[in-house]
Amino acid sequence: MGAVDPSFWRGRRVLVTGNTGFKGAWLTLWLLDMGAEVSGLASGVPTDPSLYELAGLSADVPQDHVDVRDAEAVQRAVAARRPEVVLHMAAQAFVRRSFRDPLETYATNVMGTAHVLEAVRLAPEAPRVVVNVTSDKCYENREWEWGYREDEPMGGFDPYSNSKGASELVTSAYRSSFFSDPDGVRLASARAGNVIGGGDWGEDRLMADIMRGALVGEAIAIRRPDAIRPWQHVLNPLSGYLRLVEALWADAAHATAFNFGPAETDARPVQWIVDRIGERWPDALDFQVDPGPHPHEATWLKLDSARAAARLGWRPTWALDQTLDAIVDWYASYRAGEDVRATTLGQIRGFAGA
Repeated sequence: MGAVDPSFWRGRRVLVTGNTGFKGAWLTLWLLDMGAEVSGLASGVPTDPSLYELAGLSADVPQDHVDVRDAEAVQRAVAARRPEVVLHMAAQAFVRRSFRDPLETYATNVMGTAHVLEAVRLAPEAPRVVVNVTSDKCYENREWEWGYREDEPMGGFDPYSNSKGASELVTSAYRSSFFSDPDGVRLASARAGNVIGGGDWGEDRLMADIMRGALVGEAIAIRRPDAIRPWQHVLNPLSGYLRLVEALWADAAHATAFNFGPAETDARPVQWIVDRIGERWPDALDFQVDPGPHPHEATWLKLDSARAAARLGWRPTWALDQTLDAIVDWYASYRAGEDVRATTLGQIRGFAGA
């Protein structure tokens, strides 16, 4: 109990929405490596460059180029792919962008979730398991020093966080109203945040900003160096999502929400992360504090993952020091022109065998 079971995934039909994104690409590559039959649903590739393209995933994954805001297109795709498992990861994933375009954020994160769940409800051959991946920012954040549990109130100061809380409420309503039969669709949600890893080129993300500057030798702007975040390698929560699917397939009692956060000691200030990367990167890095102004972001946020530990046997595999080593290794390999897919698979296999 606790480790991902490759035999469960062999030959399993899995639909990953948002598979072209940072987390989606890591998850897709892991599923393919275990022998799953993966299909994807996404409106496009969100960054240039992207891990999805660098790893050559488009050659291996049947893809529906669909925006989750298009309800009818989502319904057609889910019906045609006939997935046994749906991992819903398609989202507008950036806090700062949500201030610039709140309507896009709500349309994607709230109605997009409703469209996917409605497509599952209407599918002629419904999947057995659906996991909606949201965020640790879904909670009404009071910036207290202890971790949030799954039954804490949903909320969020900014449109992004609020939309993730609303996505959780949509999930709960669909579970109660349409997916309550234990022999029918089993629906859960997964909450994690501040994931970091190789291949991240997202906007306004600390590790992506650092590595963009490091790769070209430019000054790196740092926002809020004193802000404390629960950092974890992307493979830690992905392993939790996979374990949740496996457990939910076997037992409908797991149809609920789960937190997947790092160890408490891995909640560190931004400046601490910056300093540790600077020590590891082979070249000198130039960091400068960006004075802003910046939109509101929480200073402190922590998850309580006791439910995942007790019910799924899940715990984060890589601690923060190992995570930072892996990230520097990944980007150094990329800079050297080495095979991105091989590098990423090597880290996945090292993680899975740890």
